[in-house]
Amino acid sequence: MSQQASPRGTFLKIADVVQGQIEADDEMVELPSAADLMRDHGVSRGVALRVFGALQKEGIAEPVPGGRWRVVRRGQSVDRRPLAERLADVIADDELPVGAAFPSATALCERFDVSRPTISKALDKLQAAGLLSEGRQGKQRTVLALPNQKESSKP
Repeated sequence: MSQQASPRGTFLKIADVVQGQIEADDEMVELPSAADLMRDHGVSRGVALRVFGALQKEGIAEPVPGGRWRVVRRGQSVDRRPLAERLADVIADDELPVGAAFPSATALCERFDVSRPTISKALDKLQAAGLLSEGRQGKQRTVLALPNQKESSKP
């Protein structure tokens, strides 16, 4: 037997490499894709997915709706509420009155760093809740109602 199986799994070795990349680059916010890991390390998709699981178990990464994984840094405050709730906050944060144009899906994708389908699903939830008008090709969504604010102490 010239090749002996490693006592430490291949996926753990790759997870160590990715963790080293994260520690070396403070600007790194997203993990390499499964395809990147497969190509760079010559492993199967299953092994690449186990890398993500190992990094998640260590508290270094978390899945993002849409299939990507984001880096979690110690002491980093991440809003873990559903995207629809965070989008509803845009109305208050941007001080949008009823009838105002809501930001475009493209702008929201950049602002929340998620994919267009993910934004679309969240916008559909706000539409169903009666907060936003229907969005169609060439027609911007508008604010139909203000979300219930938990703070009512504003003068």
